[in-house]
Amino acid sequence: MIPENLRYTAEHEWVAAGADPVRVGITDFAQDALGDIVYVQLPEPGTTVAAGDAFGEVESTKSVSEIYAPVSGVVVARNEALGDSPDLINTDPYGEGWLVELRPSDPASLTSLLDADGYRKLTES
Repeated sequence: MIPENLRYTAEHEWVAAGADPVRVGITDFAQDALGDIVYVQLPEPGTTVAAGDAFGEVESTKSVSEIYAPVSGVVVARNEALGDSPDLINTDPYGEGWLVELRPSDPASLTSLLDADGYRKLTES
């Protein structure tokens, strides 16, 4: 399941571009590889992040994985529902399981992310 309307990173984050702020999450491929997610650590609103830098963690029954910023910007919101229900990432990674909303410092940087075809090729290799 790779929605056509999103942009992707090689580290398996997705970005819903086209709005300001943009919404960020991890892909279905990533949540499937992680297994049952039991805890999520996300940055506070107001935190500045740099593209490619870790800004949080997802802990599953299998491992702990870092979450990387797809673009540079400021976190304007985080999904507070994940505090009580981190499994939303497993059940609805592209909907209720979103992680943060970012205001990109350079909206044009979103074009450097993978489109659905590019991400599909990455996950099939």
